[in-house]
Amino acid sequence: MLGRFLQHAPENFLNTQQMQDVRAGRRGFLAHAFAAATAAASAGAARAQTSQGDPYILELPAHSKGLGQPVAARPYGQPSEWEKNLQRRESPGLTRVGQASVSFCPLQGLFGIITPSGLHFERHHQGWWDIDPAKHRLMVNGSDDTMLERPMVFSMDELMRLPSVSRMHFIECGANTGMEWGNTAVPTVQYTHGMLSCSEFTGVPLRTLLELCGADFKRGTFVLAEGADGSGMTRTIPMSLVLSGEVLVAYGQNGEMLRPENGYPLRLIVPGVQGVSWVKYLRRIKLGDMPYATKDETIHYVDLMPDGMHRQYTSIQEVKSVITSPSGGQVLLDNGFHSITGLAWSGRGKIKRVDVSSDGGRNWKPARLEGPVLPKCLSRFNADFVWDGKPAIFQSRAVDDTGQIQPGYRELRQVRASRSIYHNNAIQSWALDESGEVKNVQLG
Repeated sequence: MLGRFLQHAPENFLNTQQMQDVRAGRRGFLAHAFAAATAAASAGAARAQTSQGDPYILELPAHSKGLGQPVAARPYGQPSEWEKNLQRRESPGLTRVGQASVSFCPLQGLFGIITPSGLHFERHHQGWWDIDPAKHRLMVNGSDDTMLERPMVFSMDELMRLPSVSRMHFIECGANTGMEWGNTAVPTVQYTHGMLSCSEFTGVPLRTLLELCGADFKRGTFVLAEGADGSGMTRTIPMSLVLSGEVLVAYGQNGEMLRPENGYPLRLIVPGVQGVSWVKYLRRIKLGDMPYATKDETIHYVDLMPDGMHRQYTSIQEVKSVITSPSGGQVLLDNGFHSITGLAWSGRGKIKRVDVSSDGGRNWKPARLEGPVLPKCLSRFNADFVWDGKPAIFQSRAVDDTGQIQPGYRELRQVRASRSIYHNNAIQSWALDESGEVKNVQLG
C-alpha cells in the first residue's frame, strides 16, 4: 500500500526543498520498514530452528496448512474479529436516556467516502424500532381537499414497484461539532465530527409520489414529513427541494434495505439538509401552503444568535471539512513521510478545493481530491506531510462550487457568538507534539 501510494504521489506538487524532504522521509520510512521486516524474519527463523533444527524451514501458521471455515458458516458477512474496536460509540452523559441519544461514527478508521451501514451514525429521539414492512404504510394527503386530486396510501410493495433511483449523499446532524462551540470539549474526531455519514440511498423521488396523487404544485409550497416513532418527529420541507427531484422516499441503503437504526423500512432523504429533516420510519407526507412550525423546528434545532434571538429554518449544512488522520487520540510513531487524509462536504453542491495547513493556518497547500466528487456527498482528500519531529498544527479548509469558504472560529463567532449548538462548520485544528501525540485544540 505504501509503495503504491508513493509511486503515484505527484512530485510537481512540492517545491525542490520539500521534494528532497519527502524523498528523505520516504527513504527513512522504507529503511525502517526493511529493518523491522528483517528483524521479524530473523526471529521467525530462530523459532523455526529451535523447533525443526533447520534454519531454512519456517513453521507455517495454521491458516496456511488446514481447512478454513465452511462457505455457509456466516450467511451474512461480518467484520474480522481483529477489527472489533472500530465501532459506533455513545458519548457518556450527553443525554439523559439512551433512547434519545447519539452513537458517533468512527471517521478516523474509515476509507473512501461510503460509510458501512453498520457504522452509520445514529440519532434517535425515542429509540429505534424494527418495523414489519408488510404492515407499514405511507399516506400522502393535503392540508385541504383541493391540494391533491387523489390522496393515497402506499404499501412497501407498491412503493418498491415504482421506478427507483440511487444516489450517494452525506447526512450530517445539525448538532455535529456542536460541543465545540465554546471551547475544545472532546478528544477525538469520532466525537467532534462523528454525527456524519455517507451512503448510497435507493428510493422513489418524492415528486413522483406527489404527481401520482395529482398535487397542486402552485398552491402546495411546502410538505410536512411525519415519522412513525414515538417522538412524533415532523419536519417542514420546502417544495423547491422536492421539485428538484433530489428528495427521495428511500428504502435502500448501500445496496440493501435500510437498517432499523437508520429508519427501516422507509425514510426521507433530503440532500444537503440537516439530518433531522431526513425523517425516519416515514409514514405520512402532507402538502400545505406554509411552514408547519412544528416543535422540532420552532423550539428545537434553532440557532441562538448573539442578540438573544433564535434563527429558525436554517437547514442547509454549510461547507465543511475535517482531517481524520492524523487526528485527536492518534500517535505518529516515527519521523518522516506521512499522509494527511480527511473528508469535505457541502450542502450547497460539490467540493471544489480543499487546502491543508500543518502550521496552524499560516501557510496552506492544495490537497488532492479523490474521485468521485459528487454534489452533496462526502469527498476524500489527501496531502503529503514530512514530520521532522517538531510540533505541528493540522487544519483543512474546504471551498465549494458556489464559492463558499469554510470559516475559522474567529470569523464564525463574529456572526454567531459562542453559545450556539447547531451548524458549526468552523475549521478544526489538531496539534501534534514532539512525542507524536495528536490532540484537539482551537485557534482563533
